[in-house]
Amino acid sequence: MQANRHTIVLMQSSPNRATRTFMDYGSISQAMDGICGLYERKLKEINPTIQNITYDISDLYNFIDGLADLSALIFDHSIQAYLPYDRLWIKHRMFQHLKRLASQ
Repeated sequence: MQANRHTIVLMQSSPNRATRTFMDYGSISQAMDGICGLYERKLKEINPTIQNITYDISDLYNFIDGLADLSALIFDHSIQAYLPYDRLWIKHRMFQHLKRLASQ
């Protein structure tokens, strides 16, 4: 059941509470792709004239750390409830996710 665990990412991009939002994903893997996508859109916004933008895990970690808040609620089928995970867990999971993608 690990693969299809419904995941809600809670994010606040700045100290302004009005920037709070959430993103809804069908799996943890999709959520990690979604966070990468947010970062990639931010890079394109900052560098509109650069065609191919590259980054490494430390750049992604800096983006994650630069957010006012980031956490995830992941559905646990065994207890039929969502469990909270913090920014550090997301960074660890992101590393595992990207490592798995790179080895494919």
